[in-house]
Amino acid sequence: MGSKILRGLVYLASAITFGMLGYIIFFILYNGLRYITPDLFAWNYNSQNVSMMPAIITTFYLVGGTLLIATPIGVFTGFYLVDYANRKNPIVKAISMATDTLAAVPSIVYGLFGFLFFVTFLGLRFSLLAGILTSVIMALPLIIRATEEALISTGRPIREASYALGAGKLRTIFTVVLPVAMPGILSGVILASGRVIGETAALLYTLGSSTNLPNSLFSSGRTLALHMYVLSSEGFHVNEAYATAVILLLFVLILNGLSTFVSSRLSKGGK
Repeated sequence: MGSKILRGLVYLASAITFGMLGYIIFFILYNGLRYITPDLFAWNYNSQNVSMMPAIITTFYLVGGTLLIATPIGVFTGFYLVDYANRKNPIVKAISMATDTLAAVPSIVYGLFGFLFFVTFLGLRFSLLAGILTSVIMALPLIIRATEEALISTGRPIREASYALGAGKLRTIFTVVLPVAMPGILSGVILASGRVIGETAALLYTLGSSTNLPNSLFSSGRTLALHMYVLSSEGFHVNEAYATAVILLLFVLILNGLSTFVSSRLSKGGK
């Protein structure tokens, strides 16, 4: 009897979760699809077309720059914590606690830190570089934690078997452990990308909200999420904000689908 009640609660929770997701997707598509026009994809932004094309390109710039810096640092930190560091060392425990704490910090706090340190103290002003550096700090905890979990899940036997065959530690990590842990690591990278794509508060204080396409790392701009926020807060282009939400939703769905596809391919050894 108890197992049936528990199973029923699980089904109910699943139905509520999928129902909420379905309603959100339907609401965005219903209110935004009809307002997607060619003018929204014009190369230059003006008050008539409120084009999202500069925001789309800026989003790619931001995510690419963030992953270029955060991915190697996060992955190598995860390898250090799992395969090299002494887990009982107080410093290692402090690093793990700091990683968990940073993952839970609200984005507005990152934005204020980025504004005070990168924009003001370092003199980067509202720029793409300040936004990327702030996004790196937000993405690192997710990538580090995902890498740790992926490496721990591989287990010790696979490492010991490689050592028994005469492989060194570094060779074991890159040729044996990394391919097995890659799907989990990739999931963390995709999760970090999704957070950066959907971020507004932190980027408003660092990247700025310029409608122009950044022509250098020291130019201001706006991402899709920030573009949608500005349009909706102004109140003059709410319909275009819904249209932007549709494109943003498609980006996230494509990103998640790509992550699932690549993870499954890696899990099967590329077959």
